[in-house]
Amino acid sequence: MSTSTAPLDFSRLRALFQPSSVAILGASDDPAKISGRTVRYLLESGYKGRILPINPRRDQVQGLQAYPAVEQVPGDIDLAIVALPATLVLEAVQACADRGVRALILFSAGFAETGEAGRRQQARLTRIARESGMRILGPNCLGAINLRHGMIGTFTSGMEGGLSQPGRIGFVSQSGALGSHCFAAFRERGLGFSYWVTTGNECDLEFADCLAFLAQDPDTDVIAAYIEGCRDGEKLKKALEVARQNRKPVILLKVGESEIGAQAAASHTASLAGSDAVYDAVFRQYGVCRAHSITEFMELTYACLGRRFPAGDRIGLATVSGGVGVLMADRASALGLDVAPMPQAAQQWMKQRWAPAAVANPVDTTAQVTSDRALLTEFVEKMLDQGDYHALVIFLAHTGLVKETSDRLRDQLRTLRQRYPERLIIISTLCTPAIRADYEGDGFPVFEDPSVAVQAAAELMRLGRQFKAAEAGGNGVPLFHGGGLPAPPAHLNEFTVKQYLAEACVPVVDERLAHSADDAASAAAEVGYPVVLKIVSPDIAHKTEAGGVILNLVNPTQVQSAYRQIIKRIRCRHPAARIDGVLVSRMVIGGTETLIGVQRDPVFGPVVAFGLGGIFVETLKDVALRPAPFGLEEAHSMIREIQGYPLLSGARNRPPADTDALARALVAVSQVASRNRHSLLSMDINPFIVLPRGEGAVAVDALMIQASDNAAPAPGNATHEAPCHAS
Repeated sequence: MSTSTAPLDFSRLRALFQPSSVAILGASDDPAKISGRTVRYLLESGYKGRILPINPRRDQVQGLQAYPAVEQVPGDIDLAIVALPATLVLEAVQACADRGVRALILFSAGFAETGEAGRRQQARLTRIARESGMRILGPNCLGAINLRHGMIGTFTSGMEGGLSQPGRIGFVSQSGALGSHCFAAFRERGLGFSYWVTTGNECDLEFADCLAFLAQDPDTDVIAAYIEGCRDGEKLKKALEVARQNRKPVILLKVGESEIGAQAAASHTASLAGSDAVYDAVFRQYGVCRAHSITEFMELTYACLGRRFPAGDRIGLATVSGGVGVLMADRASALGLDVAPMPQAAQQWMKQRWAPAAVANPVDTTAQVTSDRALLTEFVEKMLDQGDYHALVIFLAHTGLVKETSDRLRDQLRTLRQRYPERLIIISTLCTPAIRADYEGDGFPVFEDPSVAVQAAAELMRLGRQFKAAEAGGNGVPLFHGGGLPAPPAHLNEFTVKQYLAEACVPVVDERLAHSADDAASAAAEVGYPVVLKIVSPDIAHKTEAGGVILNLVNPTQVQSAYRQIIKRIRCRHPAARIDGVLVSRMVIGGTETLIGVQRDPVFGPVVAFGLGGIFVETLKDVALRPAPFGLEEAHSMIREIQGYPLLSGARNRPPADTDALARALVAVSQVASRNRHSLLSMDINPFIVLPRGEGAVAVDALMIQASDNAAPAPGNATHEAPCHAS
């Protein structure tokens, strides 16, 4: 599932990001060349440490003393940057390791991204890192930057437009070119980085290592990241959990949603892209904000810099345009936000104050705010005081293009910002850069597009709920009753699997395993009529198609006859099948059929799937996924996530289903999956019937496949009463 990786050593990563000395192997005297840019960038950035060019053909490089080899550099070397042809890299990296270099950036390409020979060479780099303890960033990367430290360990041409001011955004990207583009794009947007790092092929340091470093870095408030895939899903989940526990939003641009995109990502940096649906499930579980474009990536990152994360979903919308108010309300509803109306008393007051206003929610002040200087303040104050909104979006049209008008509106809003310092208030207006900066200085994020402003509010509120749940332990995973769970039985059939699930607190239907017609009748009397009879065989997965299921049996005679009929059918249709017996189960009446499944993902291990039965899964692909294990809050989130949720919540006069029992079952299955993560290939509980609220839920059928199940199953022990006679 994952590669063996060295434990994260933050002292070594500090040598990467905050080195007191930098050696550049292959340093060029020409500042325009790739191997000369790093020297020039370090000189121009005001880096205070020692810059040590390594060039056997020159005594000086760009005015600095040069050394013929890394072995001849006096003093300690924190960081080495290798800008050499691939054929010279292994020798140079080994020399750095022998010299005691603590961290190394490897620009050079020509490794795993090129094919099998390159993968073998890259594996040698990994061995050097493991054996020496020297951490390697790359190969095939654009390096790293720490703007506060002046450490510019890159050759990207994105630097040619100048450095941005140090900021609070930690940036990590598997793609060098995309990282370079984002460096320039964020700079032009006025957004500054704490750290900027590209990981390339990840022979040693991985995306998750850098993410974990940023999640614990005191100079980083928000993490913006680009990922194509990963090899170690557990490490990535741990890094995301650290970020969540530290209330640091992760805005992630993940490519490879389509099959073609996944193939392109795998060939780009030699990452294992994996299933995008599973990545998406991981992101949901850990509260990641997933972006789908670079513009959205920047805007969500910018929105999080204000560090206001309300833990609710009620949004107030104030506008100077009725049409835009409807636009925002539509977007808010589509995002699942509560566009609750203002209280009636407040609406009456607003109408008395300005009769043409729309006063429910959205609240439309009309353009009167440009002539009535107090109107905006008074209306917004009512929304903040009495609306009980977790977030407020205020659309001011193009007023931000006119300084006089903007200053007057800002003067009004600034007072409210000071009165409600923790409340999330977002401004949407067209504006000049200077006026945007004025609003931001007052504590208001600004978006030109009101729909984007609403989306930003939705993400900030979702993050707030995630952070609150993490603080309260709502995402924790409860232990098994009794504190543990034994391994699954050696011989797996429907009966033994359900007995095992029952031990793990997954509710199962009351049933007995019968080995004769008389046994079946006795079992039916014990579980209660009506009953269902089902064949139990390790060789028959689809029992109904095989004629191995008979429903709605209401007396002993029917049960005995059904037992003999099932055995006869199986002997006719599947003469080689081993028969473990016939299952006599209480027939579950009513409820909603759902399914719970487990599959083993090559990156993230066991993943639990949940959905409604029938067309919802087969045709609509309406399934929620989560990596195992997870807690009750995450289970409820899965349930609400599917499109068919209204069928569980009581739509169309249906009684609400017992979603609490369903959530507990999902958690229990996730624990079973986690407990057996190295052996369980798949599990299918279908149907899992959810009864009306307060009545519970039960597994009616279950199948488990272990990695060892390829071996011949244990022989059956049934008594076979009916020979097969061809008709």
